[in-house]
Amino acid sequence: MARKNYTDEFRRRAVDLYESTPGATLKGIAADLGVSRGSLKEWVDKLGSRTTTAGAPTAAPAGRPESQAARIARLEAENAALRTEQAKLAEERDILRQAAKYFGRGDELVNRFQFVEDHKDAWSVKRLCEVVEIARSSFYAWLAAAPQRAARVAADAALAARIRALQDPQQGGDRASGAPRITADLNEDAPADERVNHKRVARVMRQHGLAGIRLRKRVKTTVPDQSDRKFPDLVGRDFTAGEPGRRYVGDITYLPIADGTNLYLASCIDLGSRKLAGWGMAGHMRTELVEDALRTARRERGTLRGAIFHSDHGSVYTSKSYATLCERLGVTQSMGAIGSSADNALAESFNAALKRELLEGRPAFPDQATAYRAVFRWANRYNTRRRHSAIGNIAPNAYETAASATLPEAAWV
Repeated sequence: MARKNYTDEFRRRAVDLYESTPGATLKGIAADLGVSRGSLKEWVDKLGSRTTTAGAPTAAPAGRPESQAARIARLEAENAALRTEQAKLAEERDILRQAAKYFGRGDELVNRFQFVEDHKDAWSVKRLCEVVEIARSSFYAWLAAAPQRAARVAADAALAARIRALQDPQQGGDRASGAPRITADLNEDAPADERVNHKRVARVMRQHGLAGIRLRKRVKTTVPDQSDRKFPDLVGRDFTAGEPGRRYVGDITYLPIADGTNLYLASCIDLGSRKLAGWGMAGHMRTELVEDALRTARRERGTLRGAIFHSDHGSVYTSKSYATLCERLGVTQSMGAIGSSADNALAESFNAALKRELLEGRPAFPDQATAYRAVFRWANRYNTRRRHSAIGNIAPNAYETAASATLPEAAWV
């Protein structure tokens, strides 16, 4: 006969046994304990735990209610897992906070490798690679290549020093020289095993802040012609190099002075060799300015007879006085379309280069005397030392010397 008086401890243990035994039935547990099925069911209904504190179903085996002890054990396990995950997230946050300063500069992948290298004593390499999302094998391969990288950095630094010297005016250099001309300077007379690629030169110049000077602004100086005088376009935007002394282009540009005044430069450039054959400077833009440039070219060349001179439709070039001078010198005038700078692009490019390289970003020359001296020096350097990609990255005088060796003198003078 079943007992009728059971202690509270006995009842709780009976319920716990039922709830923690997989596949158990009320009848089977009751028989094992020597109690009636009805009594065990009453205890389970009263003392058993069917839901969690949040109201969600419990993870009791076989869909049965979870005992208090099982619930406590489950919650403790969940808390331990949450603490582990919280610690992991806190570590990841700390790693990413340290890594943030590496991600905003240069090559992102290399920066990630460098970050792992710099912090591998604080965290494991495995954890660091996991957080910054790189393969450990890639990191170790990068680490193994460190000696080669150091040698390359040293070689680039040495190359940068050579480039800096080629751009230093005090050493006869040109601050305006970009990668193509610098590459030609470096490779001139260099043995085959010491020649450098233009892409490497451009990269080193970019990394060391050695880019050539750039022009900041452009000002229109052409005064439109009000007359009906027109000349055909005999150049047709064909600015390719060729025989010297055949075709010339010219234009006027202004040179700002600090006192608010301007000087004006007129040019006469040989299309064949890119040589600045003649130029004139004055404080005005009257016809005499462009006439001086053409006369200077005539003295330099000995003769201009049979040559073409191409310009825009500025009033000085369409004037009767300038046309008379061209006829007397045997020069045929040519002009592009009105309002089209592209039809005189080479002269426009020449003006931009002159102002970019002489002013070096400054707004003006300090005085007129300084401007005269600067243009005089630059014009001579332009012909004797400045390299031009259109003529094989050599200077105009060198190009004409080579041309004179292959062409009869009468063909270009």
